[in-house]
Amino acid sequence: MAEIISLSAEPRLRAGKGAARATRRMGRVPAIVYGDNREPTLISLEPRELARSLARPGFFNHLVEISVDGTTHRTLPRDVQYHPVSDAALHVDFMRVTAGAQVTVTVPVVFINHERSVGLRRGGIVNVVRHGIEMICSVDNIPERLVVDLDGLDIGDSVHISAVEMPADARPAVHERDFTIASIAPSSAVREEAAAAAATAAVAPTEEPAAAS
Repeated sequence: MAEIISLSAEPRLRAGKGAARATRRMGRVPAIVYGDNREPTLISLEPRELARSLARPGFFNHLVEISVDGTTHRTLPRDVQYHPVSDAALHVDFMRVTAGAQVTVTVPVVFINHERSVGLRRGGIVNVVRHGIEMICSVDNIPERLVVDLDGLDIGDSVHISAVEMPADARPAVHERDFTIASIAPSSAVREEAAAAAATAAVAPTEEPAAAS
C-alpha cells in the first residue's frame, strides 16, 4: 500500500476566482475538500509543503490526511491546476474517502530485470503500451506500482495484464480481457541489420553445378 501523506491546512472563508487569487497573493495555495455527502470545505495549503508532496511519485495514488481546525479529512487527490509558466500549483481538489471504499486510480507500471531479457541483450527495446493501469481497489490498499518482469523475453514477445501479479482486492478497470502492457521490439539498428542481411542474401550468386567430365 502507498504511504499516507499528511498535510496541514487553514480554512478559507470565500469561494470564487477573486478569493482564490487573494489566497495566492497571501502566499498560500487554495484547495477544496469535497465528497462523502458532506459540504465542501475550502482550505489553503502551504506551498512548499504541498510542492514536496506533489514531487513524490504516484501522488494521486496516495491517501492524503488533511488537518484543518482540529479536524482530519481522509482524502484522495483528484486534480491539480498548475501555472502555465512556473508550474507552481494554483489549486488542488481533494475527495473525501471512507474506510473500505472502492476507488478508481491509475497505478504506474515499472519494469524489472532488463538485463535478463534476451531481446534487450540482442539490441531490442521495450515498447511500452501502457505506462499506467487504471485499477479498482480498496482505498485502504491502493497499490503503489505494478511490476512487469522482463526476464527471458525475446524480440517479438509481449507482456499482457494476465502475467502481472495483482495486489489483493484490486482489479483492472479496463474491460478488455488480456490487454498488452509492453512488448520487446527490434530497434532501428536491429531492423536495418536484418534488412541488410536479407538484401545480401537476395543478390548473392548461386554456385553453378560442376560440369560432368
